[in-house]
Amino acid sequence: MVVTGATGGIGRATACGLALLGAHVVIVGRDPQRTHETAKELRSAGGENVSAFVADLSSQTQVRRLAVELLATLPRIDVLINNAGGYWNTRHVTADGIEHTFALNHLAPFLLTNLLLERLQLSGPARVISVSSNAQAMGRINFDDLQGRHSYSGARAYNQSKLANLLFTYELARRLQGTSVTVNALHPGLVSTGFGAEDPARAQRLLVPLLRPFMLTAEQGAATTIHLASAPDLDDVSGRFFAQSKPHRSSKASYDHASAAQLWRVSADMTGLTQSY
Repeated sequence: MVVTGATGGIGRATACGLALLGAHVVIVGRDPQRTHETAKELRSAGGENVSAFVADLSSQTQVRRLAVELLATLPRIDVLINNAGGYWNTRHVTADGIEHTFALNHLAPFLLTNLLLERLQLSGPARVISVSSNAQAMGRINFDDLQGRHSYSGARAYNQSKLANLLFTYELARRLQGTSVTVNALHPGLVSTGFGAEDPARAQRLLVPLLRPFMLTAEQGAATTIHLASAPDLDDVSGRFFAQSKPHRSSKASYDHASAAQLWRVSADMTGLTQSY
């Protein structure tokens, strides 16, 4: 099982939970020291088979390198968990010149999943799981300004990226219908982590300390991801959105087939993925 963004918060709790269930867990992190230390700590906690790979997923070059390394190392991939994500209140661009939120939260899982898809199919039954958010309900895909060049808002960029996660999930599920690979997404809940701490919004700085006593722990937030990765009764469930380990309806916009197809085409073009599934 491959878990991105696994050195802290929900990703780390997900990796730990799956490792304790006996899975071979491959964690992916951005910082080399932190990633290898996390793998060591998970092994010490009882996860007997934990491997570590390092990649900054906001860089398409590093996503491609990661895919090559995973394919060279792993004879099978049963579960891919696209967990890595971020929030930036001010507009940043990546090494590829792409707005950071869109690059990391959407294009990275789009590219990585497509690069690993053949191995997932050969490993079937296999599962692709994307960590979205209820922020998707406030999202709108602005195809005229996907990267916020003309008008940027951290919240708007984040909401758009979480809606993009669902449009990608549902479109990929349709394309893989009849195969041995299922594709689902989830809302982990309001979780107390360091998410967005690099560049928080003013409201986040003010509200999070007040809300923290009522927020879920990382372990509670990881429960739905672990359920989607391991529950035997989900072998044939695909194209669904989960919260609290149960299927839920997502926003009306997330079920728009035309938007999903257009986003796929745009994403394939932005990642140079001319032979996407």
